[in-house]
Amino acid sequence: MPMLYRDEVIVLRTHKLGESDRIVTMLSRDNGQIRAVAKGVRRTASKFGARLEPFMVADVQFYEGRTLDTVTQAETLGSYGAQIAADYDAYHAANVMVETAEKLTDGEPARQQYMLLVGALRSLSRGEHSVGLVRDSYLLRSLALAGWAPNFAECVRCGREVLRGAGRTVALAVQQGGTVCDECAPPGSPRLPGEAVALLAALLAGEWEQAEVHSEETRVQAHGFVAAYTQFHIERGIRSLRHGYA
Repeated sequence: MPMLYRDEVIVLRTHKLGESDRIVTMLSRDNGQIRAVAKGVRRTASKFGARLEPFMVADVQFYEGRTLDTVTQAETLGSYGAQIAADYDAYHAANVMVETAEKLTDGEPARQQYMLLVGALRSLSRGEHSVGLVRDSYLLRSLALAGWAPNFAECVRCGREVLRGAGRTVALAVQQGGTVCDECAPPGSPRLPGEAVALLAALLAGEWEQAEVHSEETRVQAHGFVAAYTQFHIERGIRSLRHGYA
C-alpha cells in the first residue's frame, strides 16, 4: 500500500517533466538516493519550487509510488543554492561534489556521505575556505568513506614511510592508492613536490589551518592528483571536473 514518509535531503539535480513538473534527484539522510516528481514546481505560484533547487537542503515529505515517489511537502533546512550560484567557482565546485555524491551513493543508505556533503555545501555558501580546497577535501573524504581512502604517509606497496619534506619529490600511484617509495614506484609514476603531498594529507584529514598555508601552485598540483584519483576509482568519470580548476 502506498504510504507517506519524510526525510532530510540534499537536492543533487533536477530535470524537466512535462510543462510544469520536475524530476528531482536527492541524497537523503536515511534512505539513500531518492528520485521523485515535484508537481507544479515550475509554475511561478509554486509553494516549494525554490526549496527544491540544486544544493538546497530540505525536510521533504514523499508519497511512495510504483516507479517514482511524489513530493508532497518541502521545508528549507539549508538555503545554500542562491549563495553558491552567485559565485562561478563555487557553483562549479558544488556541481563536481553533487555529481560525485550521486555516483558514490547509487545504492544503500549513506548517512555519512550525506553529512559530509551538507558540510561541504554549507562551507562553500559561507566562503569559509578556498573553493578549490573545499572541493578537493570533499572528493578525498567522500572516496575514503566509499572505501577508497588514499595513503599519503607510507608506501602503499611496502609500508615504508615516505619522506615529503621541502625540496623532495614524491611518487604517487593513482591505481594503487597513494604514495609509493622510489623502490616500489611503477615506471613513469608521476611525482609531486613534498608540499603538494602534505597538502593532500591535510585535505584528507580536514586540517584547514595546514591546508590554507599552501601556495596556489601547490594547490593546482594537488588538485591534479585528486582529479585523477577520483576519476579512476569512480570509473564512470565526473563530467563537471572537465571544466577547469577553481
